[in-house]
Formats: sequence, C-alpha cells, structure tokens
Amino acid sequence: MPLDPKHLIELTDAALSADYTRVRRIAGNLARELAKAGNEGAAKELRALVRKRGVPLRASGYVETLPVDSKSRLPLVEEQAWPDNPIFLNEAGNRVFRDFLTDVQHVDELSAKGLASRLNLLLSGPPGTGKSLLAGHIAANLGRPFYVVRLDSVITSLLGDTGKNIRTVFDFVPSRNAVLFLDEMDAIAKLRDDRNELGELKRVVNTVIQGLDSLDPHAVVIAATNHAHLLDPAIWRRFPYKIEFGPPEVEVRADLWKHFLFEDKDGEQIADPLSVLSEGLSGADIETIALTARRHALLDKRDIDFGAVALAILNFRAGGSSMPQRTALEPEQKKQLAQGLKEKVSAANIARLLGVTRQAVYQYFKQEE
Repeated sequence: MPLDPKHLIELTDAALSADYTRVRRIAGNLARELAKAGNEGAAKELRALVRKRGVPLRASGYVETLPVDSKSRLPLVEEQAWPDNPIFLNEAGNRVFRDFLTDVQHVDELSAKGLASRLNLLLSGPPGTGKSLLAGHIAANLGRPFYVVRLDSVITSLLGDTGKNIRTVFDFVPSRNAVLFLDEMDAIAKLRDDRNELGELKRVVNTVIQGLDSLDPHAVVIAATNHAHLLDPAIWRRFPYKIEFGPPEVEVRADLWKHFLFEDKDGEQIADPLSVLSEGLSGADIETIALTARRHALLDKRDIDFGAVALAILNFRAGGSSMPQRTALEPEQKKQLAQGLKEKVSAANIARLLGVTRQAVYQYFKQEE
C-alpha cells in the first residue's frame, strides 16, 4: 500500500510537536488502512508500537499533566490505547452501537435541523461482558483519544473532595476531543449506604449532572455500571443511548470460541458444541479458557486438547477453576466427561471434543447404564 503523503505530513507534524496523543491516533488509523490493504504483518507491528507506553510531551518539553487528586496525587484520568480484540455483540446491542456511531459522525447535520441528541451512552451489565472493550472500540472508530475515569478511584473519604475531583475531570476533557469513559458509575450511588452523607452525596450527584450538562454537543461520554438500578434517575436520563450486557447468547459464544480458540480459522465443528456447553459464561471467561488451552498446546508442542477445554467449562460452571488441565485426559476422565455431556451435545460432537470414535462414545454411555 503506497503511503498517503497526507499521513506522512500529519505524522511528522505531530512528532515534531511532541503531541503523543495525536501520534498514536494517526498511527492507529494507518494500522487499520494497512490491515484493509492486506498487509496484516505491518499493521500488527504498528499496533504493537501504538500500545507501548510513552510520555506525552508538549512542544515546550514539559510532560503533559493529567489531572490528579489534590491529596493523594493519584491520576484521575488515564489515557488508554485502542483495543485490538474484536467486540462481539448481540443484534440489539450492535444496532445501538452502530446508531450511536452514526449520530456522532453526523452531529453537525443533526444539530442544524434540531435533531441532535446528547452523545451519551450507558453500558450496563455484569463484569467481563465487554463494556470497557466496547467503549474503546467507539473511540477507535471515531479516531479519538480514549480517556478512562474510574469513579471508584475518584471517590475520597471526604465527599467534598470527590465533587472537586469530578469537576476537575469535566474541566480537563472537553478541549481534547476525546471519548470520556466513566467506569464504575455506580460507585457514587453505592455511597448512599451512609445515611449521614446523604446531603453531601446529592451535591456529588449534582456535580456529575452539571459536568455532563456543561459538555460541548460534540462531546462523547460513555458510562459503565455493573448495577444500573443503583444509578440516580437524573443521571440515567442524561444517557439517551443504552446497551444492556448479559452473558453472551449461543451464537455470540460460538463466535467467541472461533476467535479465541481458532483465531477465526474454521473450527465450527468444535466451536458449536463448546458454545452450547458454555451457557452462562461471559466473554472474558471464554477468552481465559481458550487462551490458556492455546498456551498449553504451544508450549507443549501438541494440538489443543478440546476435551480439557470442555472439562474446564463444566468445572467453571460448577464453581471450580476455569483453567484447562495441562496433562492429557485419563481414560476415566474421558468416560465421565462423555457421560456428563450426553444430554447436552450429540455423540458425534462428543467424539470430536474427546478425540475418540463415535463407537467409543457409545461404549462410554453403555458403561453408565
């Protein structure tokens, strides 16, 4: 792919201006174009460089200071790299995701007709379901820096200082044309447990509301919560776009297994039965099991043990470890696993998972009787 002179000029200007954020943004766009052109090797190398931690400098040579807590000096905002992992959404979630991106990209046109909405998206659901990943993908799609604020770290023992920290965050972000991700949004609501602090808590909630209301119409704010029911109704109303995350549906689970276990190369005959077995697992759970199995296979110089993967799924669902065992399954383990899977997947799929013949599977079934 020939290098677009415009990219070279922009990259040189950003580098000479010591604008680290802009350098990463341009490099990320270049990586996507390289991948589209079929040069995945160069795209992967460029993405690896983008993910490296660097020091954002101003042209004057001073380190760009992120806002910090006045007492602890801990950062209130963290800039994160755009994610590499794909996002897997169900049909309803994907529709809101696409609509939100379209509305952000056409905000001026919508505003001119009085049709623009707040560009605020609320993501709710249990941990490990992809809320942070989706927020990062939105930043990547928009080509904007990705600023993360973990509200549980913004909270201090003095609620007055908490309000000050929140104001500092909202004062910092607007001038940077970034995507602001407010993680652990329910952390503020959880403070309601202290009845002595209710008055001060209302002021903290009002500070969040005022911060949201003060943002430019082009500002993109994404909030995530594990407990949507805890949010103050006034905050809830300020997020017109909402996606609710839950354990992935069977089709999404199959896609997750194909990606993390097979790197998107075929694998349907194994991924499909695994998707049935893994009901109730989150995307993060599936990723952990799949990548562990691949690491074992790579380091032990052998094929992936799909039986160990299936056993890890069943163990995890029963409250045990999600780590596939490293050693090969013993014959007795295979027999017990086949008998445990009998009511869930077909004999043919059990045979594929265990690496045995269908006749061996039927023999396992007979031994149960």
